[in-house]
Formats: sequence, C-alpha cells, structure tokens
Amino acid sequence: MEILILVLSFVILIGIGMPIAWSIGLSGLLTIFMTMPALPAVTTVAQRMATGLDSFALLAIPFFVFAGQIMNRGGIAKRLIDFAKSIVGALPGGLAHVNIVAAMLFGAISGSAAAAASAIGGFMTNRMEKEGYSREFSAAVNITSSTTGLVIPPSNILIVYSLASGGASIAALFLAGYIPGIITGLMLMAVAMVWARRKGFPTSPRATLREIWISFVRAFPSLLLLVVVIGGIVAGIFTATEASAVAVLYCLVLAFFYKEVKTKDLPGIILSSVGTTAIVTLLIATSISMSWVMSYENIPQQITDLLLGISDNKFVILFIINLLLLFVGIFMDMTPAVLIFTPIFLPVVTKLGLHPVHFGIIMVMNLCIGVCTPPVGSVLFIGVGVAQTTIQRVIKPLLPLFVAMLVALMLTTYIPAISMWLPRAFGY
Repeated sequence: MEILILVLSFVILIGIGMPIAWSIGLSGLLTIFMTMPALPAVTTVAQRMATGLDSFALLAIPFFVFAGQIMNRGGIAKRLIDFAKSIVGALPGGLAHVNIVAAMLFGAISGSAAAAASAIGGFMTNRMEKEGYSREFSAAVNITSSTTGLVIPPSNILIVYSLASGGASIAALFLAGYIPGIITGLMLMAVAMVWARRKGFPTSPRATLREIWISFVRAFPSLLLLVVVIGGIVAGIFTATEASAVAVLYCLVLAFFYKEVKTKDLPGIILSSVGTTAIVTLLIATSISMSWVMSYENIPQQITDLLLGISDNKFVILFIINLLLLFVGIFMDMTPAVLIFTPIFLPVVTKLGLHPVHFGIIMVMNLCIGVCTPPVGSVLFIGVGVAQTTIQRVIKPLLPLFVAMLVALMLTTYIPAISMWLPRAFGY
C-alpha cells in the first residue's frame, strides 16, 4: 500500500505541474503519514532533510558549480574548440567532431552538462551553420555530447552517487568514468561521421603540426585543471571537496589571466552559482527525505525481492534495471533520481556481485540519456534554446545519437572492465 501511495502521489503532483523538489518532498510525507502520526512525521522528515545535507562531501558541489560558472565566461570554451578543431576538424563532418570533442573537454573540466551545452553550443552553432550544417543537427550533437562531462570527472553527480551509495569512493568513481565517457564520445563521433557523409557536410582543412601545437599551448592552462584536480585526488594530496576549492581558485586565476573576467563580473557569477546551488540543494534535501521514507517503509527490500523473484540471472536483472532507469530519466532530474533509486537498486546489484562503483557509472550513463529527452530534459532545452530551434525539429537527428549512447551504455553494463580497469589499476 505504501509504495502505491508514494508512486501515485508523486505522479499526480508532477502531473498538476508542481516543481519536482516539492513533489518529491510531499509524496514522501504523504507516505509516512500512513504509519506515523502527523506531527512526528513532519518533524522527522524535516530532520532528515537537514541532517542529509550535513555532509562534507556535498560541499564540493557549490564549489564545482562556481568553477563551472567562471569557465563559462572565462574564454576557456573558445580555446578548447580551437584545439579540438586542429585535431579532428579534417574528419568527415569535421565541425560535428569538433563540437563533440570540445564538449567532452569542457564538460569534463566544468563538471556540468548544462555549462557545456550553453558554452560550446553558443560558439559552434553559427559556425556550423555557415559551413552548411543544419541548426537541428548542430543542436542534437551539442546536446548529446555535453552529457559526457557528467561521466568524465570531475562530476557533481558522481559525488551525489557516492553519498547515496553509503560511501563509494569518489576517487574510484572519478577514475571509473574516464573510459565510459570517452567511449560514449567515440560512439557519437561515429554517428556524426555517417550522418555527415550522407548529408555531404564539409570538412575543414587538415591542420599542420605547428597549428596543432599552437592551439594546444593556448588550451593547455585549461586542460591542466583536469590534471590538478584528478591528479590531486588520486595522489591523496586533497579530498574531492578540497579539490573543488582548488578548482575555483585555479579558474579564477585563469579567467583573470585570460582577461575575460573582471572583478566587477564576480558578483553576477557568484549570484548565478548560488541560484544553481540552491536548486540542487533543495532537490538533494527532499530526495534524501524520500529515500529515508522508503527505507522506513521497507520499500527497497520489497523491490529487491520482486526483481530477484523475476530472475536470478545478472544479465536479465541489469537489463530490467537499465530499462527502469531510462524510463525514470525521462521524467526526473538526475540528482533526485540518483538519491532515490540508488538505495533501491544498489542492494539488488550487489547481491548479484556487481561493484558499487561499476553500478554508479551505469546509473549516471542511463540518466545522461534522460537529460536529453522531453519533458524534463534540462540539457535538451538549453541546447535547443542556444541553437534557436524547436524540440520537434531536433528529435530526428537526436535518435541515431541516442542509439550511440545506448550502445555505450550496454558495453559499460556488460563489460565491467570498461569502468573498473582504471580504479583497480590505481588500487581502488
């Protein structure tokens, strides 16, 4: 009965247009009313929201958001685009590959798909249109490639998963994201190449070694952030939270060095970062309260028993979980989805012998597809807005790119070494 009330109330609240954070919080509260008096129920849920946010690891999120906002205005995107063009611009569909590689690099540095979609899309859409690419194809490439930054570290959503999983190593999760993220990018590039050949899109002239070197030198300070942040975490010099503060300091120095951010711009950047952080924090708080309600009502154990009752075959269960997560991603933002469904599915997969780090990458890759789909796909709306087109027109070029993302997901799901090789190589 409790699980029925939880699902129905959540669906109804979303259906009438209530914001996702309030829908999550209220549906959890309505569910706990079934087994607890009103006053203790409200007090307990409020306490769980407050104590759930009392986490040192979560402090990394506002810092990484702030770093991403600085990068979005600091001229980093243009340098990364020039570097990507010198490497892959001569391939069939050259500017599409430039878009993908630049989005992978910018998304990895900023840790934000939204920042990558707006920054790279803002530069690339008009440039691609001038060379004969349709705005719809440009938007589709930009939308899907921007999500690779959610898998390639540093990634805020992997930090959230670490919290939801009960302590999966953030360093191990960061290392685990590299190969799956790169494979996803390569799959998108393969689709872009086929599409470009069919449509006869132009290629850029092959860059000389000197041009590649010059573009690399210009982009090197930005690329060095990845080495500083991830290298520092893996080497044990600082934690992920401390790394986020280092990232902010580095980005500030870089932005002032490039002379594209001035002191007068900082209040606006800080306010934008605070607004984004507030939204994410409210989602985290209400999602944590719903996770506690589900645990109190023994819902995860019921779902575990149900799934294991269907089959004890690991491949079948993983396929079912992938389908469920793909469906969830269509209707729910990544942060609440990770916080709510990790406690539900993690006990199932660990019983089947799956490593929590491996499952974290699978979950994030699933939900990356969700942020590219209507009705709540945040990256989809940003990409469409930047390209000044419509969702209806973008859907057709998006479909083959979705297939590429699904192939990368299936490979990562059923070949554990893809995500686990690097963490094990570093002793995690």
